[in-house]
Amino acid sequence: MNALDTVLYTGKTHTRGGRDGHARSDDGQLDIVLSPPGSPRPGTNPEQLFAAGWSACFLGAMGFAARALQVTLPADAAVDAEVDLGQNSTGYQLQARLRIYLPGLDVATAQAIITQAHQTCPYSKATRGNINAQIELG
Repeated sequence: MNALDTVLYTGKTHTRGGRDGHARSDDGQLDIVLSPPGSPRPGTNPEQLFAAGWSACFLGAMGFAARALQVTLPADAAVDAEVDLGQNSTGYQLQARLRIYLPGLDVATAQAIITQAHQTCPYSKATRGNINAQIELG
């Protein structure tokens, strides 16, 4: 594992009650109720939060990739993320799918952006080799 040379930002949260709990960031910008997946109770769950975080990070990485390739990222670029919670012989496991939308770009350019973003996105790096993840152009 590679240690960080420079810490750019530290997200801090305090969570109580697990999937039936509450999470709040130290700056108060995140203040959410948690509920189990599929629950009729108000709140979100870790899988939704992970999907939102990864998709937002991946969009940022695509912006960097587009600039490096001297391409303008479409203003309506989007990522649909799905994160599954399931079980296998080793216990609970996650898997994910990212569907990337880059309207107006040809397939080769869009794929080049996606490939480069997947190599640089911190969420992609953290999950690579650890969970089944499919990333495809929508």
